[in-house]
Amino acid sequence: MCCFDAKYLRHAIVLIFIGGLLMSCAAPHWESFKSNDYVLYRLQSGDTPESVAKKFLGDARKAWIIEDANPKVKFSPDKSIIIPLKSENKAGLYEDSYQVVPILCYHRFAERCKDALCVTEKAFKAQMQYLKKKNYRVISLKELVGFLEYKRALPRNAIVITIDDGYKSVYDIAVPILKKHGFTATLFIYTDFVGASSNSMTWQQLRELKAQGFEIGSHTLSHPDLTLKRKGETDQKYRARVRKEIFESKKIIDREMKQNTQFIAFPYSTYNMQVLNLVKKANYKLGLTVETGENPFFADLLVLRRNQVLGEDIKYFTSRIATTQEMRLK
Repeated sequence: MCCFDAKYLRHAIVLIFIGGLLMSCAAPHWESFKSNDYVLYRLQSGDTPESVAKKFLGDARKAWIIEDANPKVKFSPDKSIIIPLKSENKAGLYEDSYQVVPILCYHRFAERCKDALCVTEKAFKAQMQYLKKKNYRVISLKELVGFLEYKRALPRNAIVITIDDGYKSVYDIAVPILKKHGFTATLFIYTDFVGASSNSMTWQQLRELKAQGFEIGSHTLSHPDLTLKRKGETDQKYRARVRKEIFESKKIIDREMKQNTQFIAFPYSTYNMQVLNLVKKANYKLGLTVETGENPFFADLLVLRRNQVLGEDIKYFTSRIATTQEMRLK
């Protein structure tokens, strides 16, 4: 199997050679040379990865394709770049590694924290600044689905941010920081908590965040351990209760958000085959745990791994965001 980057290089060499001939022998205003798979483009004044992606790929959000194909290239007039026209590496496979997508899991935020599930505002700012500085690209779960279904390639440094429960500190603290860096997140809410106290978000706030590009997923109705029967509960009543937690939470979120809710995060990361079968019947596409690890294209869609962010140690944080798994594939 050839390395995907090597393909870029071979095509670039050919196109640069042809482009050089065009520039030396043809019109002085040469701008680009196009094949079926690639474009060799000479940058113009004011060009950015976003504007070039819009011009050649039809979508400014595909700027990552331009950037990944031209690592360390600074955009300035008269520099030449290569533009892939086809998304070839849908599985993220390379000669010495394969792509994995980390999913971060947060819960609540505060100026000062007293427990491990709370992240301070200062720490969250530092973590998001780190992601931005190191050129991680925060994607949505919807985009991740395309990768997991072998339908689309993702940026090399793709990462997903999720936040569980629905605390108001997400709206007050986390969202402004995320938006500052151009990041998004998926919010998993348990519906009994929405608007239940001054510590929880309201449906109106959730609708506002959805309109701003944040995804809303289910965390059940009441946040129970879906695998545990209650004292004195019959098997029949247990199955009915678990079904209600899974189906009714989706129905409520669908109604309030005017959407088809496709993602569910299992409270306490617990599930069994009965739970997974109900999740399938409810037509969720993804089920998320907090089992540690990352997700390659062949991951099980109903039991995706997430890395919980606990504490403030930046070294601990950076250990949770690996985007490649080393393995010789040739």
